[in-house]
Amino acid sequence: MKQNFKFKIMFDGTRYFGWEHQPNTDLTIQGKIETVLQRMVSSEKVPEVIGCGRTDAGVHAKAMIANAFLETDMSTDAIRDYMNRYLPDDICVLEVKEAAERFHSRYKAVGKTYCYTCYTGPLKPVFDRKYVYYIEETPDIGKMEEAAKLLIGIHDYASFCSNPKMKKSTVREVDSIQIIKKGQYIRFTYHGTGFLQHMVRILTGTLLEVGFGKRDVSSIPELFEAKDRSLAGFTAPASGLCMMQVDYN
Repeated sequence: MKQNFKFKIMFDGTRYFGWEHQPNTDLTIQGKIETVLQRMVSSEKVPEVIGCGRTDAGVHAKAMIANAFLETDMSTDAIRDYMNRYLPDDICVLEVKEAAERFHSRYKAVGKTYCYTCYTGPLKPVFDRKYVYYIEETPDIGKMEEAAKLLIGIHDYASFCSNPKMKKSTVREVDSIQIIKKGQYIRFTYHGTGFLQHMVRILTGTLLEVGFGKRDVSSIPELFEAKDRSLAGFTAPASGLCMMQVDYN
């Protein structure tokens, strides 16, 4: 009998085309994990690994949650160790647990935390370059904090979604945006019920435009009314984004 298993996964997304299967490449996180699990359970059918979200190409994760139904008598620790033995070095399974039959990593998620990291200064961050967005000048943190307060709440975030064909609701709740500068690093931490395609990266780009004086704080409320992607800020590069946590009841 198949058992539902819950996985907590960490990965460096630099060389991958995101979480979800792509038709012309095997370089996806989902694909790599499914290949290893298929070998582990000796099945002709590839086990479906359901992720809590669809991270974009180049985005990282410290605690991606996924689940899959597997028929195995291996312990959860043995499953974890087997997966880590055969997965590439840039993907690590942190934890495997037995889950309730009705647990679904995406549908049961009630909140997500993302962190976007910028590095500022005259010298390039050679060793961190894959995990930050490098900007030479420091933006105005105070102005960005003012704008962030206006971005918090339950809103229609259509202007912050890169998918123009989005058929589902673009209303989301973002309950927290923290901007902290420590040394040369500026970290934008977002928590909400869920996020649209490229939404965190567009929010970050919009805040940076405020910080660099390219748009006024007062322009933020208009973006919710406009529902027009072209009016919001640029899409910050994928390298600076990392999924930090997924919440479940």
